Amino acid sequence: MDIPVWANRENNVRTGFSLPLRPSVRLAFDGVSRPRWLAGTFARTLLTTGMPHFENSFATRGAPILSASAIRDTTGRDHLNWTDIERIRQRWPGNLVIKGILHKSDAERAVALGADGIIVSNHGGRQLDGAVEPLAVLPEICESVAHKTTVMMDSGIRRGGDVLKALALGARFVFLGRPFVYAASVGGAEGIRHAITLLRDEVDRNMAMLGANTVADVNRSVIV
Repeated sequence: MDIPVWANRENNVRTGFSLPLRPSVRLAFDGVSRPRWLAGTFARTLLTTGMPHFENSFATRGAPILSASAIRDTTGRDHLNWTDIERIRQRWPGNLVIKGILHKSDAERAVALGADGIIVSNHGGRQLDGAVEPLAVLPEICESVAHKTTVMMDSGIRRGGDVLKALALGARFVFLGRPFVYAASVGGAEGIRHAITLLRDEVDRNMAMLGANTVADVNRSVIV
């Protein structure tokens, strides 16, 4: 729900990122000026698994990042509406989670159509930079539908304290992705393990500072 059309990601333009990825002098310089990443991440990836692909764009494996056909099919969803969600619910007997909810009325409608869960999200602020922050609307959404469905949240989570804030405001589960992408880019699998350790330790430490023995103890009483 949070990316019906492709946004104008100006930061991507400034950093020279495009689809497909086009070799350039700047790209080559960025690589050779970071020999540790070039040898430890890029070269190791090429040797072990080959050229990286866009893995999660289609039902089948996406094209290589340097291929002319490497176009992520994330646009053109603006024709979809709640009727499509209703049809999916009728055809799909498993759990149905709707991501990108930012308004109480949308949350209520998702529940009415049979959503087993919702994710309050603004796509990390990358789509519409003036969109409301999920944390700002999370309490109202939880008050409205948390007794009927599982409410989760993502966007802007960077530290263990951020996780606890979301849980305190009613989320049952918190997602974060970008920090682990950064960790993977710098350190591969070991980088991801290190990032998980940092996050886990921050959650544990902050809970101790709050006097919370379990996650259930992290509620609105800890929010000022």
